[in-house]
Amino acid sequence: MANFSFNRGGLLLAATVGLAAGFGGQVPAAPTQAQVAYRFLTEVLRADYPAAYRRLAPEVRAGLPPAAFATAARPLRQVGRQRGQRIELYTFGTHLSERGAGEPWFYRFSLVKDSLQKPPPVLLEVTFRDTTTRQVLGFRVRP
Repeated sequence: MANFSFNRGGLLLAATVGLAAGFGGQVPAAPTQAQVAYRFLTEVLRADYPAAYRRLAPEVRAGLPPAAFATAARPLRQVGRQRGQRIELYTFGTHLSERGAGEPWFYRFSLVKDSLQKPPPVLLEVTFRDTTTRQVLGFRVRP
């Protein structure tokens, strides 16, 4: 009987330690690429350009100072002002070039206001170098 209590107590202790570690020390999972694209666009739509700028790939930031980024991002911000700031994922993928090499991976978002129109009149696009990177390579408004 004592052995049963010891094992049961040991299991309880292990479970308690495991729960404590899970709640206190667990590192949150890295955001998915789609989440990064969504966050980037929502930051631009809110004109939080410093936060959006930090999501750019280092080589993009090297060639695009913050002021130039804000200027480049204004067309997206204008779309948000005119059509609403709520967005939803519309499509994602890549285009294959004639050489057979993959082009940058993209995520396109539509404005929620336009969700009933197929295709939506305006899409906001965010590109990444490939399917594994989490830093934004480019962005644009697609008519």
